[in-house]
Amino acid sequence: MSNFGIKAWAEDDRPREKLANKGRTALSNAELLAIIIGSGTREISAVELSRQILEQSDNQLTQLAKQNRHELMLFKGIGEAKAISILAAMELCRRMPSEKKKTATYLNSSQEAYLWLKPVYSDLHHEEFHVLMLNRANAVISCELVSSGGFNGTLVDGKVLFKKALDCKASGIILSHNHPSGNVKPSEQDVQLTKKIITFGKLIDLPILDHLIVTDNNYFSFADNGIL
Repeated sequence: MSNFGIKAWAEDDRPREKLANKGRTALSNAELLAIIIGSGTREISAVELSRQILEQSDNQLTQLAKQNRHELMLFKGIGEAKAISILAAMELCRRMPSEKKKTATYLNSSQEAYLWLKPVYSDLHHEEFHVLMLNRANAVISCELVSSGGFNGTLVDGKVLFKKALDCKASGIILSHNHPSGNVKPSEQDVQLTKKIITFGKLIDLPILDHLIVTDNNYFSFADNGIL
């Protein structure tokens, strides 16, 4: 039976050689993914295997990025090493927009804060709680992860949050967390937590400028909706 590793293909069909000769934009998503996984199985090539993986994600890289290691390993020909390679590539892609956003450090609206934070939460299946630390000019000093939880929520320790803010010498902070469900409506727990953080912030003269609930395509601002 034939071996369908990339090295066994005709030179014109090899994604690596195609990239070297024609440039990265000449390759399809399946060909690029085939370079990452390196080989297919005895039955199908790496490109065909990559097509199957992409089809399972509706040919959307954003959907592929949401797959975890165990889900990828359900495909015949994808072991743990290949699954981890795919996850690493997706993570690098996810970090690029965040890196670009950090050049626009001055935040003067909830929309600007959302655009800064959106890449931070991109493709997450679970809830996380991050805090943007700002100086007096509303420039971002840092973005700190405070807690990470499950699909339906995450516990936030106020002591941890304010210690990070004081360590950064923040003059103001913007709270944020994501809703993997895509629903931006705040829960009663979200509202009560925000009020508690605001109350303590006033005691130490550290204003809470906003709290954003972030999804892939939308956001909810506590400040814009008069909840702060």
